[in-house]
Amino acid sequence: MTITIPLFPLNTVLFPGGVLPLRLFEPRYLDMVSNCLRNETGIGVVLIKEGSEVGNAARPHDIGTMTSICYWNKRPDGLLGITLKGEQRFRVVSQTVEPSQLLVAEVELLADAPPMPVHSEYQHMTDLLQQIINQLEPPYTTMETHYDDAGWVSGRLVELLPLQLSEKQWFLQVEDPLERLAELSVSLQEKKYIQK
Repeated sequence: MTITIPLFPLNTVLFPGGVLPLRLFEPRYLDMVSNCLRNETGIGVVLIKEGSEVGNAARPHDIGTMTSICYWNKRPDGLLGITLKGEQRFRVVSQTVEPSQLLVAEVELLADAPPMPVHSEYQHMTDLLQQIINQLEPPYTTMETHYDDAGWVSGRLVELLPLQLSEKQWFLQVEDPLERLAELSVSLQEKKYIQK
């Protein structure tokens, strides 16, 4: 089954369960948020493959994350502040560019992996994530946490650590949360972010 959603191409990768605070000023995205709030529909966050976040529509990667707007406010600087919450991964089937340069896509939602416990050998990853989140501000410190779930832990680490965007996208495309956590552990050891 496919659904039609607006795409938000960004220089960031968001996983299900994650949060993404944004400041919006472009008319196409202000209209998009207004329509999504009115119709209670989601927004697809996708990493940019080619192009930029502003101006003409960028070319995005095919795998992204469906989000819902969990918070919004009109900021003192006149911009719209929103927080998106990652819900479910999807694959772009087809896309069109509207006259406003807003991307609209037909997407296939990808099945979520069931929660899987974090094996004891990866407890150091959970400890690292807790240290990172404790140093942040809302919405990260106020989001729902699942430190016992391998998918949640690996997703937050990929989002928050300074990895290459192409690497983050690769991790988003890994289906198995335990495989993602194992591969991430190897990558972080190579980068000397963690020691075993």
